[in-house]
Amino acid sequence: MYRGAGAVCRRPGAYPFGMDRYRIAPDTTVNLAALDPGDTGGLREKEARERLGELNRRLETLQELLYAEGKRKVLVVLQAMDTGGKDGVIRRVFDGVNPQGVKVAAFGRPTEEELAHDYLWRVHRHTPGAGQMVIFNRSHYEDVLVVRVRALVPDSVWSRRYRHINEWEHLLADEGTTILKFFLHISPEEQAIRLAERRDDPAKQWKFRRGDLEERRLWTSYMAAYEAVLSRTSTPWAPWFVVPADRKWYRDLVVATALVEALEGLQMAYPPPAEDLSGIVIPPAG
Repeated sequence: MYRGAGAVCRRPGAYPFGMDRYRIAPDTTVNLAALDPGDTGGLREKEARERLGELNRRLETLQELLYAEGKRKVLVVLQAMDTGGKDGVIRRVFDGVNPQGVKVAAFGRPTEEELAHDYLWRVHRHTPGAGQMVIFNRSHYEDVLVVRVRALVPDSVWSRRYRHINEWEHLLADEGTTILKFFLHISPEEQAIRLAERRDDPAKQWKFRRGDLEERRLWTSYMAAYEAVLSRTSTPWAPWFVVPADRKWYRDLVVATALVEALEGLQMAYPPPAEDLSGIVIPPAG
């Protein structure tokens, strides 16, 4: 079973599928081994896909409203082990949204310029402006994940970053940013299947990296690092959701539901017209 604390800005009874149970309550000690990556909430794939289609359409409307209102900001953080489905979520959950108001920022190995600054410098530049939604494909959390597992900096350095991150996210929230963070929880068995597909399918081989196998050998260390992240940085202003990701269709449904509920909770409104429109007649084309 997953333990949660209610959906972000959830309207009671808004969605009957209980996706809010994947939200990690603040000060919860997370044990990923106790959370089933294959959980589907008792739903069938057909029902989930139908519901996702409805949510896609609703998200399209809400994102347009976010952009038109021009006041709020939304930051979506996606983290996962390799093959966990970050790209798939971006393609399927955000299908149909207006690219003018939605941006994706992907974070790989830091450049020399980025390493010359504090570790949050490179991500802060990509946070959303008013009316925007930004999706982080990986994020600032790499600096308490891969940095920890690979011992790239001393323990005394990365261990204080949980506090930095909580305070930085609190700053963003205080300045009007709604933050939703999703850890796509895949099992090592499902990852092995997906890695084999990448290796064997010519259409997917471009995604295969030998380095992914090295990261897989560190699975236990990564799970410990993720448990620390989820336990120490799920806050009221920037909650984590642990999303069962072995079934892609259910993974997408959980993310879409949480996102739509959060946006609806903002109670946005279209701005009034810039001038009085009464009596205006559209002239014939000349």
